[in-house]
Amino acid sequence: MSVSSATRFSNLSRKTRIHLKVIPASANEQFRQNLFSLIRSTMMADQPTPFKAKDVDGLKKIPPYWYPYTTMTKLRWIGRELLEVVSTEFRDRSMEYYRYALESGVTTVNGKVARPDTILRNGDRVENVVHRHEPPVTSTPVKVLLHDVEREFIVVDKPGSIPVHASGRYYKNSLIEILVNDFGYEKCYPVNRLDRLTSGLMIIPLSAQRARQLTLEFMAGTVRKEYVARVKGHFPSEEIACEEPLLTVDRQMGLNIVHPEGKPAKTVFNIIHYDENTGSSVVRCRPFTGRSHQIRVHLQFLGYPIANDPVYSEKKIWGENVGKGGIDVVPSDNREAPAPPSHLQELVDAQGSPETLNKSGAQATEAPASSAKLLPRETGEDIGMGSPVPLSAEAVSVITRLRNMKDEDEDWSRWRDVVFRAKGLMKPSGMVIKPPPPQNRRKRGGKAELVSDMVETEVEPISTPSSEITSPSPTAEADDVALQNLSLKDEAETEPLAGPQLTVEEAIERVSNAPATGIETVSNGEQIYCPECYLPLHPDPKPEKLYIFLHALKYTISLGEFSTEMPNWAAKGWTWDQS
Repeated sequence: MSVSSATRFSNLSRKTRIHLKVIPASANEQFRQNLFSLIRSTMMADQPTPFKAKDVDGLKKIPPYWYPYTTMTKLRWIGRELLEVVSTEFRDRSMEYYRYALESGVTTVNGKVARPDTILRNGDRVENVVHRHEPPVTSTPVKVLLHDVEREFIVVDKPGSIPVHASGRYYKNSLIEILVNDFGYEKCYPVNRLDRLTSGLMIIPLSAQRARQLTLEFMAGTVRKEYVARVKGHFPSEEIACEEPLLTVDRQMGLNIVHPEGKPAKTVFNIIHYDENTGSSVVRCRPFTGRSHQIRVHLQFLGYPIANDPVYSEKKIWGENVGKGGIDVVPSDNREAPAPPSHLQELVDAQGSPETLNKSGAQATEAPASSAKLLPRETGEDIGMGSPVPLSAEAVSVITRLRNMKDEDEDWSRWRDVVFRAKGLMKPSGMVIKPPPPQNRRKRGGKAELVSDMVETEVEPISTPSSEITSPSPTAEADDVALQNLSLKDEAETEPLAGPQLTVEEAIERVSNAPATGIETVSNGEQIYCPECYLPLHPDPKPEKLYIFLHALKYTISLGEFSTEMPNWAAKGWTWDQS
């Protein structure tokens, strides 16, 4: 768009904002539709497109962006306060942050702005706006090995580090989004999945009918699967079958253990070769069931964990035995409150723990009256809340050490939240969540819709961030004007936080003057916190740390037999950085 065209569009948009309210209801409907279409196209043309991934030093990175999503109240949430639910379901931000975000009005329930103490009921639709900072993934490209147009399926080779479905912090950097956005497939119907850290073969239907057929095959157990893994130690020469039942005991960490109350699972293993130089073996793995982390946990149980598995081969988590033979399963009530990494203890002592709402010391005067009771996250009682069975003391210790190790290794943001130093409404500039449709037309989950407030209504919005966002504005429908009145009215009735949102310059200045956080990995002049949502920014990981030595090599189904090449790390004599 030329400068003159952009100016003309901008001026027209401003005039429309001024005069839209006085357009008579009797105006020609086509005229009104054309006017709204012009406004929408202007808004979208003026927005940058931040989703274009960048390849940097072996990593695929996507700039942060505001993202609205929805979910229906889950059974385990019914009757609980929103803050309690959010803080136990998620853990990458602190208790202090989650309360602050809810007070900022970024979450609505059934179209009405929610508060931290909002009680969730059956049938409630929760809408939330988050500033997504997607973790980098490997720049190794997704490969489409076969596209069978007639039989409506594709065969792909997925790199390690990329999740199959959008979940958690991953959206654009997920396999399905990459296939849709980068390869142009209109709709993909994955019927099975690979762990994010696992690479290899996937057969993905392109139609619902083909998906139903393959789903029945997987459920019937007629699909033959073959994986390859590099494990610690000299694997025995004879074939070994492991049939230990598996149980997921922590959803947040995705942790699975061998447990008598778990689901049946069977994997057969055969050694391919042993490499004396690294003390590791390459093993062929044939799973006859499809439990979460099945191969990884069975190999750990046998005493030959995957050599670079950050969870199931880590002594810091499991002890010297690294989970060989399983762990104790006798129930225990022992729990501990979250503890900060040792190098951040001084900061926590000075400012109070962001993991508790009951501040002490320097922050005692800032504790709200509503924080008198301790929530499960503050006491450690959230450990095991998602487990289908009572946890043993050893299982609780494993989960606690896993959480602490991740905090230490990643210096994760919950121990460095700065919301109590740089407060302001944390909301996308000039946008509100579109109220949901009537209850009988609501969909489960999915993406919510942001409505731009460029089209002014009789109700003025409350103050919004002055920093400029980088995400594109979703299309606003012509009928959204009336819907905005409801949303803006709900916003106006909530009690706003004191002070406006910080500008980029103000945020950087405050962070620069803040006490030391113990971070020595950022260069001079590089900002530590996101000026939009105050998320602590982290150094990029090494690409070789983003995957594990586990690869789906071959699948045999009714459509045929499909395979990939052997991964490079399976070659005899192959070495890697084991530090």
